[in-house]
Amino acid sequence: MRKRKIFISSVQAEFAGVRSALAEYLYSDALLGKFFEPFLFEQLPAVDNSMQNVYLEEVERCDIYLGLLGQQYGYEDTEGISPTEREFDRATSLHKTRFIFLAQNNQLNQHPKQKAFIDKVQHILVRKQFSSIETLKVAVYSTLIKYLEEKEIIRTRPFDATIMQSATLNDIDAGKLTDFVRLAKSKRGFPLSETASVEKILTHLDLFSDGNITNAALLMFGKKTQHFFINSEIRCAYFLGNEVVKPISSYKVYKGTAFELVDQAVEFVLSKLDYAVETRSEHISIPGAYEIPKEIVAEAIVNAVAHRDYTSNGSIQVMLFKDRLEIWNPGSLPFGWTTQKLKILHSSVPANPLLAEPLYLAGYIERLGTGTSDIVRIAKECGLKEPEFVQSDDFKAIIYRKQVSGEVSGEVTGEVSGQVTGQVSGQVTGQVPLEVLKVILVLEGEMKRSEMQQILQLKHDDYFRVEYILPALESGVIEQKYPESPNHPQQRYKLTEKGLQLRLKFKK
Repeated sequence: MRKRKIFISSVQAEFAGVRSALAEYLYSDALLGKFFEPFLFEQLPAVDNSMQNVYLEEVERCDIYLGLLGQQYGYEDTEGISPTEREFDRATSLHKTRFIFLAQNNQLNQHPKQKAFIDKVQHILVRKQFSSIETLKVAVYSTLIKYLEEKEIIRTRPFDATIMQSATLNDIDAGKLTDFVRLAKSKRGFPLSETASVEKILTHLDLFSDGNITNAALLMFGKKTQHFFINSEIRCAYFLGNEVVKPISSYKVYKGTAFELVDQAVEFVLSKLDYAVETRSEHISIPGAYEIPKEIVAEAIVNAVAHRDYTSNGSIQVMLFKDRLEIWNPGSLPFGWTTQKLKILHSSVPANPLLAEPLYLAGYIERLGTGTSDIVRIAKECGLKEPEFVQSDDFKAIIYRKQVSGEVSGEVTGEVSGQVTGQVSGQVTGQVPLEVLKVILVLEGEMKRSEMQQILQLKHDDYFRVEYILPALESGVIEQKYPESPNHPQQRYKLTEKGLQLRLKFKK
């Protein structure tokens, strides 16, 4: 099968890094790499000919002209025309397929000729805007998939871009979408308002087109995601030893949107990890840290959600052992990649880019392409053994816990001086659950539930209430300031005499 050649045209000085990153993405993507071959003029060897003529000849040979237009107009020939505009005009005269992507720059500094060039383009073509290499990749991805479908080169879309024929806008949770916009605006400067229509927001995210809902839209913002995708779930298990053996100390199956899956799985792991607490300073929060930093846990779980193969009947599995955390997902690395490449800074080639983009905009991913290398870096900084990545039938990330002496015996091991250290079985002396112990150690004076959540880096209200607050109340170690009115707007919690005694015991 012949690959379609894409001529990438732009002002070199303005888009040099973007051009090379886009070309690498097109080469590396499992789907696009099968059908397209990008061309950059930097790839040409030295020739004894006018370079402009060479470029125009390459435009003639290409199937697709892809233009990146920004503020600069670039070098001008004797007639005052830039190479980029010459190349666009040649592609137009030859009736080539043309795609234009405009950088969202300040137009006040735009070269007058560039503005005129863009105006000319906009009279001929529909163009898309981009604000970063990541948003450009998403825009190019959705554009090229549509091209392949219209040319009937492929008859089905990738999973995240596939249309769910039985779904309508009524299947989208408007409240969840509003929460996303609010978060994305604060994290990444998302341009749309919270009051924008569901249709407008989804269209901006390339999740809705011509009245059709994509799979990605339902996975991110669906009212009943598992109604459409029963395998979109995360199974979490906590084992007392180093092997998968029964009895399982704790086992949960989480369902919901991709955002909810990540939040619930992360908080399951954090609830079972040791948490070090230091003395309160002048600030409201108490300095503390998990034995495996939350950033590592979150990155690994987000990667599993963003990169998994959703056509597989398998589920994401999160398993916490005495010595390690393992996160499995039914997915595979891009063609030609090795697990060693994941440990260094690398380009981002998400298996589901329409899923990855909202996760990035909402701050669940700091920078696309750095997740696995960040996991390795942070682990080393915290003195943890270097994480491992394994590709077999599934993809597996292995993150090691802190090494301690002593066996799991149902008690806290290691020194305890205002801290919980060592490997804990989920139960401590006196059969106090680890979650309850964390509440005892962070609760100072009278505190709101939200204040305790903030200290423990937990954001899922229901999970914290069910797994932490209710067991602590039922065991009699904490009490409410307004017990006769549990939902009182000024509700606070404080330690009981029993809770104070346990706190004192663990601090000795």
